[in-house]
Amino acid sequence: QVQLVESGGGLVQAGGSLRLSCAASGRTFSSYAMGWFRQAPGKEREFVAAINWNGGSTYYADSVKGRFTISRDNAKNTVYLQMNSLKPEDTAVYYCATSRVLTTTPQNFASWGQGTQVTVSS
Repeated sequence: QVQLVESGGGLVQAGGSLRLSCAASGRTFSSYAMGWFRQAPGKEREFVAAINWNGGSTYYADSVKGRFTISRDNAKNTVYLQMNSLKPEDTAVYYCATSRVLTTTPQNFASWGQGTQVTVSS
């Protein structure tokens, strides 16, 4: 099973940017699609973005389309989430996860990281 560790979260003002990273262990990283999800207090975990095994296909939630960009570097076993024009409603714990297929459904993701907190102040 792949081990995932997120980093890059923090406190930022509205309109600012952050780049999240998710480092994966193991030699099979390039065989997985990867996704980012987020969970705000009192809310269910929601899909943010996903990328296929070679970066050729991506999906985004409507709420982040045009502001967030998912990318990956298979040589570094890392997936990124560049977040621009951040809004207070983006405040949440952000998780990365692995999947055998490119999908937006949390149930299809097998391995999850521990999460990184993103807080956007108004």
